[in-house]
Amino acid sequence: MIGETALEITLNHTIVPAIDRVVSAKWYEDIFGFEFVKEWGPFAVVKVNSSLVLDFMNTEKGFAHHHYAFKVSDQDFDAIFERIQTQNIRFGSGPFKVSNGKYDDKINHLYGGRGVYFTDPNGHILKIITTDYDLDT
Repeated sequence: MIGETALEITLNHTIVPAIDRVVSAKWYEDIFGFEFVKEWGPFAVVKVNSSLVLDFMNTEKGFAHHHYAFKVSDQDFDAIFERIQTQNIRFGSGPFKVSNGKYDDKINHLYGGRGVYFTDPNGHILKIITTDYDLDT
């Protein structure tokens, strides 16, 4: 529209199924440096950045494991990866190295950046990357 500024669509929040919502929220705070905000209704809320929060919710029945990928700066990658190693969290260079339990204890260097996969206490597969994927290759 002429004269109007288009608003970029952003993801505001998503619900993350958890065995223990508070333990999970505080784990993400510890590993990623996110801010555990508070318990709010059935959720334990973690602020990822100025526009995204993760709402951890206890799930009584089993749940599917999800994949959450976070693009981070090189400095944040170093800090998060150090915490992963300090806490003896197994990691791998690809999602199948983690999901099938055959960790290769390596990071990848795809698209000129760095990436690593690991799991949270609920079995969700997490990834930190420093460079966007080149979908044209």
